[in-house]
Amino acid sequence: MSVDLVGAAVRSWMSEFGASCARVTVACSGGADSLALALAAIAEIEESILDAVTVDHRLQEGSAGQALRTAEQLHDIGYSTVRIETVTVGTQGGTEAAARAARYRSLLPASGDLGTAHHAVLLGHTADDQAETVLLGLGRGSGPRSIAGMSRWRRPWGRPLLELGREDTEKACQEAGLDYWADPQNFDPAFTRVRLRREVLPLMEDVLGGGVRSALARTATLLAEDLQALDYLAARVLAEVWQSGGVVDLEALAAHPVALRRRALRAWADAMGAKALTAEHLLRLDSLAMGPRRTGAVRLPGAVDAVRTGTTLRAVPVDA
Repeated sequence: MSVDLVGAAVRSWMSEFGASCARVTVACSGGADSLALALAAIAEIEESILDAVTVDHRLQEGSAGQALRTAEQLHDIGYSTVRIETVTVGTQGGTEAAARAARYRSLLPASGDLGTAHHAVLLGHTADDQAETVLLGLGRGSGPRSIAGMSRWRRPWGRPLLELGREDTEKACQEAGLDYWADPQNFDPAFTRVRLRREVLPLMEDVLGGGVRSALARTATLLAEDLQALDYLAARVLAEVWQSGGVVDLEALAAHPVALRRRALRAWADAMGAKALTAEHLLRLDSLAMGPRRTGAVRLPGAVDAVRTGTTLRAVPVDA
């Protein structure tokens, strides 16, 4: 039964990642994926550490009523603590991106880090969502980290259902007698993900003879494993080239392959206070570090300049 599949997925996630959870929050929109997740979580996770939240984006007429119905459903299946977060969606990056950013901000745990324990927020993303994410990354040329898709655990976000399909969550809700919400925006072709879901993926399944969704999800998993290895090696490279005061020895850095070198530079920039580097920022930083000019500077986000002097690279705050 699909209810058992979803329950097993949550149980497996908790066994692998949830041992030190001080709190687990299930994010539930009332749709099939998150409602099936909420149902499984109430059965698999200790009630004393479990609560739920639903987000009202205020993008549709009647959204407040839908949030209340979802909260009532969550109470009905056993949640004693359910909160409704009402958010204001901006315009930056388009409606999809702005809504996602507002939602994630509202879901961030208020308690922060709880010592050696942590607060996990469980999301109902499935293999279908993963396939869409991989296609978006490919289409935008965002690099391997984007194509690696979503992680099962990237603190505080947990995704227990990434190996299950949307049909599994819908069947789980039906087996449990739960009436899940079909968000009208999930059928609106104005949204990129909707067209991927309803036009691109079915066409690829037809042309390639099926199995595309699982193949894309498998690609994401394999890339994530490779990235983990590269990040580990890049951390060793950075430790090797790091000098007193965060100065980088560029001669030592140049001895390493470009993939490790650039990852080390990204980690160095992050440690120096430069946040949210784009691919363009990283390419400019690498050109400064490896180029023939022995002096120069690159402005990085976070009000930091990367300054090269001879064979060294250092970070200088813009207001210094």
